[in-house]
Amino acid sequence: MSIMQEFRKFAMRGNVVDMAVGIIIGGAFGKIVSSFVADVLMPPIGLLLGNVSFSDLSITLKEAAGEQAAVTLNYGTFIQTVLDFVIMAFAVFMIIKAMNSMKKKEEEAPAAPPAPGKEEILLTEIRDILKNK
Repeated sequence: MSIMQEFRKFAMRGNVVDMAVGIIIGGAFGKIVSSFVADVLMPPIGLLLGNVSFSDLSITLKEAAGEQAAVTLNYGTFIQTVLDFVIMAFAVFMIIKAMNSMKKKEEEAPAAPPAPGKEEILLTEIRDILKNK
């Protein structure tokens, strides 16, 4: 089997395709969460803290000198990234919790009773006949 055939067989398995779809949707969801944190969540928090823009929060380690740019520690951007992560982790947790809950309900649902066999049907018919006599 050639490498291309083997790769095609691997890539066309269901779980690989499902994983690819999950990665694409996860990337898009990550952008939505990042925008939510940066554009919706952080401005009101910054306003409450005294009109502060979190993306501008930094500590200057070395001032700019001539053509050399200043060296800064941008902890505001880090705070936004941590909030992005916390929100995404919570969303994934809630999705997995819902999936586990649905799976548990599925497992707890009583199985349908087995259909009566030929002997049981025959015995039921005999009982009904005897009852009617």
